[in-house]
Amino acid sequence: MPETPPALPSFTAWPTFPFDGELNVKYLEEPVEVEPPRHGENPADCRACQAPDEAYVWVSDRWRVRSLDRPTGLPMVLILESRSHLDLGDLPNMLAAELGVMTVRLERAVRSLSGVARVHINRWGDGSAHLHVWFLARPYGRLQLRGTFLSLWDEILPPIEEAQWRENLALVAAWLEGFGGRALAEPPRIDWQAPAQFPAASDDGGAVEGGLDHAVAAKDPAEEGMAGEAAKDADHGSPAQSGTEEAAPAERPSNSDDAGLVQTEDSAHNLGPAAVSADAPDVASVEAGALRQEAGSG
Repeated sequence: MPETPPALPSFTAWPTFPFDGELNVKYLEEPVEVEPPRHGENPADCRACQAPDEAYVWVSDRWRVRSLDRPTGLPMVLILESRSHLDLGDLPNMLAAELGVMTVRLERAVRSLSGVARVHINRWGDGSAHLHVWFLARPYGRLQLRGTFLSLWDEILPPIEEAQWRENLALVAAWLEGFGGRALAEPPRIDWQAPAQFPAASDDGGAVEGGLDHAVAAKDPAEEGMAGEAAKDADHGSPAQSGTEEAAPAERPSNSDDAGLVQTEDSAHNLGPAAVSADAPDVASVEAGALRQEAGSG
């Protein structure tokens, strides 16, 4: 190893490089003879295999999509995983073909989000043995985030709002569900709070000053007088309550064809049997007269 570190590479002068100031290149360590096992080399210890579907954004029979556990600096960061415990080189032909379809489909879903210009797709595979492909959304107009260092900028930039992050997750999940599978991400709930009082409408259509409380307090004087008369009747007893007179029957429509019949029946009911028989002819007298006329003519 050289005594002094090598000169800085040219990419440190790129406008997309996220660091500035004095930098030093680390010394390169000696290679190891045997690399340590990656996480999940044993399927029994694999976190991806043990994770339930509820921990994912979208799931199907052979693929699952998950997000990080919190918002980060980019509009969206997603990870595509195979449901089976396989690495990239272990995929059978059918899953290998589906990986291409899923990659294009998920890229389109992420790129459909508002404010996303490009989607970077990366597969490193040095940390976990279970196949996982990264999808990172570059914000539109952020030219400094183009290229190789987007994953670094993701940890440098302040995280986006959680509500926006959850909405983006739900949109991507719904996009994927349109082709099959099941969306598990839900949009954020609306934090709606009811106002303390609603403005009441006045007679002319405007709002009453003072809101609902003022509108309730400002009663019509005529209504107050009617309420007072009703209270007096309740205290002293109205004719309907005293029982000396029968309450008048409810009025019926006067424009119907049987209005006259209704009026006659109601009048007979109110006048009683005596009043009806006073004006009616005697039936027995009529029959006797008819018999006399019959006998005379015979």
